[in-house]
Amino acid sequence: MDNNLVDKFLVDKSRFDGTVMVTGAGGCIGAWVVAILQRSGISVLALDLSEDRRRVALLLGEDEAARVNWQASDITDFTTLRHLAETHNASAIIHLAGLQVPFCAANPALGARVNVEGTINILQVARELGIKRNAYASSIASLALPPGGPYKETLYGAYKLANEHSAFVYWSDWQVPSIGLRPNVVYGVARDQGMSSKNTTAIHAAVAGSRFEIPYTGDYSWLYAGEAAAAFIAAASFEAEGAPVFDLNGRCETLEDGLAIVKELAPDAEVSCSGPEFPFPADLDESALRAFVPEYHSISVTEGVRDTFNGFAALKAEGRLPSLPE
Repeated sequence: MDNNLVDKFLVDKSRFDGTVMVTGAGGCIGAWVVAILQRSGISVLALDLSEDRRRVALLLGEDEAARVNWQASDITDFTTLRHLAETHNASAIIHLAGLQVPFCAANPALGARVNVEGTINILQVARELGIKRNAYASSIASLALPPGGPYKETLYGAYKLANEHSAFVYWSDWQVPSIGLRPNVVYGVARDQGMSSKNTTAIHAAVAGSRFEIPYTGDYSWLYAGEAAAAFIAAASFEAEGAPVFDLNGRCETLEDGLAIVKELAPDAEVSCSGPEFPFPADLDESALRAFVPEYHSISVTEGVRDTFNGFAALKAEGRLPSLPE
């Protein structure tokens, strides 16, 4: 397909002096990070529990996705993680492996092992190998804790908050630096699971000619997947000090207005929204992140929705449009 989806986020390969290890490479943000690094000519080690490269292939095509240095590994297996980081000369880590809200609720113990123990393992790898460029995914779900605030508390959020505190201890006790990012609602090609994926599904449905209703209304964070990936890459591209955590919001726009953009592209699209407002904040301030990390490309809601629509349309033309998520 047309690689313009990735090309506008490419980075100068001189910003990295070794391999970038990316965990959760098979997920949405992970696929975008891997695709951007690969197309930028930066050495990347993609780690995921599965060999499944289908999301990366949506962005790069099957042939180029097959050339990615990919290792199937379990984020809870510290010995293997350390060995891979050492043998591949990892100089930076972007840690994105994790189970999302519904999966943590369905299996809390597994969610804790993957999200909390997995992050501890990454921090310990960085500690033992002296890796100073480390970025990891927290979540806006952590802002729902402690309980009693306006947002929905989840086990996922509790695990992510634990990771933020763990990262702080790794810095204060052992001087392992890290930057945590709390992505808000990510959308774009390759976003196909999780409670906040429904705006992407609506765009997908418009291209597929299917009817779809988003079960939320009102203000929503529109964080384009390429921009989210670019932020993680920027955060891992230099040696920071401390363990700061930043909100990564994207643009705040109503779901109704986002769907209006879709209908400008496909006037006959049967996509809509109804129900309550989404139970997480939509307009967090990401200016502190922008001031702290090197500049990375931002994208408007109109441009992001258009690129997502066109990306799905290109996949449809090639006979590679995935089935709509259930």
